[in-house]
Amino acid sequence: MLIGEVARRSGVSARMLRHYESLGLVRPSGRTGSGYREYSGEDVRRIFHIESLRAVGLSLREIGRALDDPGFTPADLVDDLIRRTRERIAAETELLIRLDRVHATDPAGWEDVLQVLAVLRALGSPSPGARQRAALAPVDEVPVEALVEAALDESDPVVAGALRWALARSDGSAALLAEGLGSAVPEVRERAVRSLAELPGDEAVALLRHALAHPDAVVRGRAALALGAQGEAAATPVLVDMIVAGRNDTDAADVLSVLAGDDAAADRIASLLAGRIGDEATGPPARGRLTQALAGIPGPTASRALADLVGDADRAVAVTATYLLRLRGDG
Repeated sequence: MLIGEVARRSGVSARMLRHYESLGLVRPSGRTGSGYREYSGEDVRRIFHIESLRAVGLSLREIGRALDDPGFTPADLVDDLIRRTRERIAAETELLIRLDRVHATDPAGWEDVLQVLAVLRALGSPSPGARQRAALAPVDEVPVEALVEAALDESDPVVAGALRWALARSDGSAALLAEGLGSAVPEVRERAVRSLAELPGDEAVALLRHALAHPDAVVRGRAALALGAQGEAAATPVLVDMIVAGRNDTDAADVLSVLAGDDAAADRIASLLAGRIGDEATGPPARGRLTQALAGIPGPTASRALADLVGDADRAVAVTATYLLRLRGDG
């Protein structure tokens, strides 16, 4: 077959076939009497092999090795192709996300597009100062999805605070942050609940209530501290658990004292604390923390619980109870 017929059958242009020949990828089996290239059936099959390998991303140099090197092992090359393809997909996915975020701001002109792109770049900057400045940009210049992603990734406490402040001024971040509560990364879950705790509105409160039953104790604790500070009695059991576990126990005790704002609430909280002190499963350190937490709970139930502890077998608990009763004027 002459080069024109091969081009028609293979779909490869005559110019490209000549290029393949110049690289040594294809060598026509013969020449006609007039000196024209003549391709055999085996030559055409080799051309199809070249095109197939090009289709999966191999360079022409790699194709030459694959076809001519008897010792060539394709596994390493395929592994490399997989890696490069994943990198390309990740880069294109990142570009698509960035374009979607620019589009979401409904830019009126190229200046708006460039401003949003600059903010997005700054949010991903290695410089904490640049990230902080981006977080403090006007709300309409920062897509909420980008703010949430940055907040969930941010490890610098100052920048994280700026991002939470920005989220509190944005609309539509609560549902996105709630997705972060399901992350497999503990740090991401904590950042999500901390951000939710600073959001205004009923949606954030509802999500925090749901988080009180989260399997992650840190998430439960952050949600309980936020809800308790707002007067949500549902946070009480989790706050008591925090005192028992010794996890942010001082903060938890402070919030319990806020929740004990009326006689009925004070009696319920004092009874719950006293019950955990009397639980055989509660160890000495936890009993001490629970006793100290009774100090912030007003009312007769807390006083009676402390009076019962004055003669406790654990001397540290007994001394603490005696001291607290004296402070309350009951000892």
